[in-house]
Amino acid sequence: MTAHTHHQGHGHHHDHDHDHDHGHDHDHGHAGPQAGCAQRGEHGFLGEAHGRNEARTRWVIALTLATMAAEIWAGTVFGSMALVADGWHMATHAGALTITAAAYAFARRHAGDRRFSFGTGKVGDLAAFTSAIVLGLVALAIGWESLERLLSPRPISYDEAILVAVVGLLVNLASAALLHEGHGHAHGHDHAHGDHGHHHDQGHDHGRDLNLRSAYMHVLADALTSVLAIAGLLAGRQFGWSWVDPAVGVLGAVVIARWSVGLVRQAGAVLLDMVPDQGLAGTIRDRLEGDGARVVDLHLWRLGPGHMAVLVHLEAGEPLPAEAYKRRLEGLPCLSHVTVEVARG
Repeated sequence: MTAHTHHQGHGHHHDHDHDHDHGHDHDHGHAGPQAGCAQRGEHGFLGEAHGRNEARTRWVIALTLATMAAEIWAGTVFGSMALVADGWHMATHAGALTITAAAYAFARRHAGDRRFSFGTGKVGDLAAFTSAIVLGLVALAIGWESLERLLSPRPISYDEAILVAVVGLLVNLASAALLHEGHGHAHGHDHAHGDHGHHHDQGHDHGRDLNLRSAYMHVLADALTSVLAIAGLLAGRQFGWSWVDPAVGVLGAVVIARWSVGLVRQAGAVLLDMVPDQGLAGTIRDRLEGDGARVVDLHLWRLGPGHMAVLVHLEAGEPLPAEAYKRRLEGLPCLSHVTVEVARG
């Protein structure tokens, strides 16, 4: 008869005796932090830069709203429909960015809420999925309007339109600069793990904050639209090619749609608990098997930026304590929640 030992993230410790030979142990964050991984601790599996990213998103929202208000006011006063239209366009991005900020705030406020079995780390991924859908709708709107203008050309006030596009580009470059540091680069580094020489690439970037990435994508999409618009408008004014402006609009819509699909896939994979790193799953299996032990069930999933959970069921003729198997996983990246079950078999 062996004991089940649970180490819960809220600091409770329970020992239960059972009549069958079965060891179970689970732990929050036994592995130290590594590049691309968040610090361990009782914080609902939030990303390491959660607070900073939330603050930066709020600054970008403020900048976007200020620009939107200025454009709508100036357009109304001076009779510029281009300014008014771009102002309302900025409103759609402000809405998407608000989703990002609201997700950060909700995840932070409910980080210790026991109703969330695995914390609130995935709230950001849910927001990213939503923002990706909005981004796709923006791409459809741009594409539809551009095709309409290709088929039914309209007169363009080139100087005024170029001014609006330049102002929009400057605002988006400022927003991108605010978000870029938090968005960061992929932590692409290699780890050779396990006694069997298992090698896997950490280019998966387990620490990536998809919520911030969705905000960054909205800013980049707007910046791309402005760059393409400036190029198309300059060509139209210089050579009289009025078709260039809507043509580059279609091109921009296609690129933004591709970004949207990519973000939907990334966020969807997290929400559906897809295995975030097949190489790491193989390394875990290699480290645990041996000495007659056999992995009969293994689940690896992401809990939030820089946090992964693993649940393993082992069978062995002469099983060791669950803690002994758990120690074999020390040093593996981003394992913030580890559960090992051992049965005689």
